[in-house]
Amino acid sequence: MGEIVGAGLLAHVPTIVLPEAVRLELNDGKEISLVTGLRRLREEVFETLDYDTVVVLDSHWATTVEFVVTSHRRRSGLFTSEELPRGMCRMPYDFPGDPELAHNIASFAGAHGTWITPIDDHYLPIYYATTNLWKYLGEGLPDKSWVTIGVCQTGDMEDHLRLGRALADGIALTDRRVLVIASGALSHTFWPLRQLRDHEASDPVHIFSPEARAADEERIGWFKEGRHDRVLTTMPEFRRFKPEAGFSHYLMMAGALGEERCTAPARQYGEYENSVGTGQALLWFDRPADGWTAPRQEIEHA
Repeated sequence: MGEIVGAGLLAHVPTIVLPEAVRLELNDGKEISLVTGLRRLREEVFETLDYDTVVVLDSHWATTVEFVVTSHRRRSGLFTSEELPRGMCRMPYDFPGDPELAHNIASFAGAHGTWITPIDDHYLPIYYATTNLWKYLGEGLPDKSWVTIGVCQTGDMEDHLRLGRALADGIALTDRRVLVIASGALSHTFWPLRQLRDHEASDPVHIFSPEARAADEERIGWFKEGRHDRVLTTMPEFRRFKPEAGFSHYLMMAGALGEERCTAPARQYGEYENSVGTGQALLWFDRPADGWTAPRQEIEHA
């Protein structure tokens, strides 16, 4: 029986794949901690943990009438971003997929009252919410498969939780040990174009508003306490700060980990940082010894 052996809510900002000299120029001569954090996450988790497949819940890939899961045997090519082609241009990617897992996930759509289609079209677009994290966490690890699932722009909170439940069941049906990545930001309001270049440094003083920063930091605190229940029950309040993709990337992950019953505390890699107004963090959830829904008091007193 397969299982989820680790999960993360991870920033994928374009800055991380810019040349080092450009990163330093944008950030007052300092390296952004998302870069050093991802390098440490790779060393401590992705190069050491026993797993077979990474499933990326991609906040940049928006479908309309169903959820889509990639089912390619292999994905490769060159990626140029339609959003930022100057900074992300002809970036190579090449990794194996996991068709069996993709089809197993899709097979649980009906059981959870949703729609999931596996697609293996070679020309299916790929997005930097997947490629940027693969560049740091997957490149050079050729035996690890990567699969991507998009958010559904017509889906609400319940729809994305249902996708997560189907994801967990599809993993359990296989023998796979899986890492799940919710790839996306916290609050997500950009500075207007004429002001944007005054707010490119990573210091959170540049977050779009003090209220958005406070909301992000409150949720980071809850994640560190394993209080996924508080994050989920306060989603209406958090939506005031326009979390990326409606925070659907996190909701899908939460659905796979047990939702309000999930008690896994986060380890933070790097600092909470700004990206032209948006809130970014690297939060990793190790699988608790008693499972994702272990009694809360055991987590809090560990």
